[in-house]
Amino acid sequence: MRLNDIKDNPGARKGRLRIGRGIGSGVGKTGGRGGKGQTARSGVAIGGFEGGQMPLHRRLPKRGFNKWNRKDWNEINVGALQKAVDEGKLKAGQPVDVTALVDAGILRRPKDGLRILGSGEITAKLELTVNHATATAKAAIEKAGGTVSLIEKKVLAADVAKREKTAAKKGAAKKA
Repeated sequence: MRLNDIKDNPGARKGRLRIGRGIGSGVGKTGGRGGKGQTARSGVAIGGFEGGQMPLHRRLPKRGFNKWNRKDWNEINVGALQKAVDEGKLKAGQPVDVTALVDAGILRRPKDGLRILGSGEITAKLELTVNHATATAKAAIEKAGGTVSLIEKKVLAADVAKREKTAAKKGAAKKA
C-alpha cells in the first residue's frame, strides 16, 4: 500500500445537494422553499411572530436575575484537602491559600478566590487563608488543630458613609 492508494470507503463522502437546477433534479423551481409567501423570500424575519396573537415569549412571565459582577469561586471540600496531604501535594503545618493549591495542582486556576466546604474528614493540621468557609468546614479544620483565616473585603470609606446615610433615611421613614 502506498500513500497515493489511500482513499475513503465508497459512500463515505456525500456530495453537496445542488438546489434550483431544473425540475428533473427534484429540488428545482422553488428550491425546497415551498411556494410563495414570506418564507420563499430572502431575509425572512418571522422569529416568534404568531400572526398578531401575543407571542409565547411575551406571554410568559419574566423570572430571575443575573448579577452583573458575580464572583466565581473555587470550591474545595475538606476531604479533598486531606487527600492532597495524604498524596504529598500539600504539607501539614504550612500556610495554604489559593496560589499554594494552584501550584500543587489541586486547583486549575485561582478564579476570584477560594471557598472551603465541609464534606469529608480532615486530620491534617492546616493553616488556611480563604475568602469563605462554611461553619462545618471551619469546625472540622479547627478540630484537627488547624486554623482558618478569612480574607476581609476591602470597603471604601465613601461606601460606608453612603450606607450609613441610606440606613438613616430608612430609619427616619419608618419613624414617620
